[in-house]
Amino acid sequence: MTQKLDIKAIRNDFPILSRTIYDHPLIYLDNAATTQKPRCVVEAIEHVYYHQNANIHRGVHYLSQRATEAHEAARSTVRDFIHAASSNEIVFTRGTTEAINLLATSYGETFCKENDEIVISAMEHHANIVPWQMLRDRKGIKLRIIPLNALGELDMTAFEQLLSERTRLVSIAHISNVLGTINPVKEIIEKAHARNIPVLIDGAQAVSHLTVDVQELDADFYVFSGHKMYGPNGIGVLYGKEKWLDVLPPYHGGGEMIAKVTFEKTIFAELPFKFEAGTPDYVGSVALATAINYLNTYGMENIMAYENDLLHDATEKMMKIDGMRIYGNAPHKSSIISFLVSDIHPFDMGTLLDRLGIAVRTGHHCAMPLMSVLGIDGSVRASFAFYNTREEIDTLVAGIERIIKMF
Repeated sequence: MTQKLDIKAIRNDFPILSRTIYDHPLIYLDNAATTQKPRCVVEAIEHVYYHQNANIHRGVHYLSQRATEAHEAARSTVRDFIHAASSNEIVFTRGTTEAINLLATSYGETFCKENDEIVISAMEHHANIVPWQMLRDRKGIKLRIIPLNALGELDMTAFEQLLSERTRLVSIAHISNVLGTINPVKEIIEKAHARNIPVLIDGAQAVSHLTVDVQELDADFYVFSGHKMYGPNGIGVLYGKEKWLDVLPPYHGGGEMIAKVTFEKTIFAELPFKFEAGTPDYVGSVALATAINYLNTYGMENIMAYENDLLHDATEKMMKIDGMRIYGNAPHKSSIISFLVSDIHPFDMGTLLDRLGIAVRTGHHCAMPLMSVLGIDGSVRASFAFYNTREEIDTLVAGIERIIKMF
């Protein structure tokens, strides 16, 4: 049963939301790009640096032991948050992009050969396109693209037809960062697994909006970033089933990820450490765990229900604006609205909204191939978080209508 959130109390946890921009109260609607940070996350970073800062895993002294314990406790927090079977399946990365690059190299070089195929979709972020293109250029593989229907949903019939004996991996976004479409990833995984094809899910837009259970999904790999879920920049997570991580080679080499090194040979460390070369971001991991605990305080089901209400309210009000075109109208959708109004350029709309204190994203949103499919050069994107309010939506709508009159 969902519970009503105390939005005023939540907003008080985010000091930046109380500032003004151009003499207007800040209305931050660029959450798909990055979320703001609650006070507890920033305080967690300060606490590590001021009270237990020391390199981890190697040291026998007190501070190193405490820092190591906090880092590995953070790994356990992540494991619980996405319901992984083991902490060995949680690899800390710099973010979603590095996690996908890791797999494109480690998995791609191990299991892909010339004329093999990787299946992605027409709605992918560049981070889930470019690494596979780089693998294509190295290995001679082919990329197969799942098309979209008019609502911005994946064409699942076409998806099944793309799967073949040459398909080595399906790599798909859980939620589109442009359309907001929530993809049927469980169904995708089931259909791929029926052909013994592993699946990577890009969860960058999902983990702060949905309850994610990687075991229930049966995902082979699931990746996400801390900064999109109220955590710090520069840290993310690669979840991988232990059976896959065991056989994949490391992506980087160096300290921390070794068991023994001689000039003749290196023996790599056990999971998950063989993928974490160099000094880990043990400050970021603790802050990420703090962000997860913060989300758990309110409950993902409650957050999801509130954000859905915001999405429906915003969509209903924005569709009443003359000349409004919303891109992405899937029935199953997250709290993202990408739009254009009449012939107003998205840059002009975004710039003028900014002068009213309203922060939105404009441009191609790191999804240029999708823009080509949609037949546009870019859009304005308003993306909501659980600290946003209906009053802010009203101000956004009023701001858009004011700008239309200017044109």
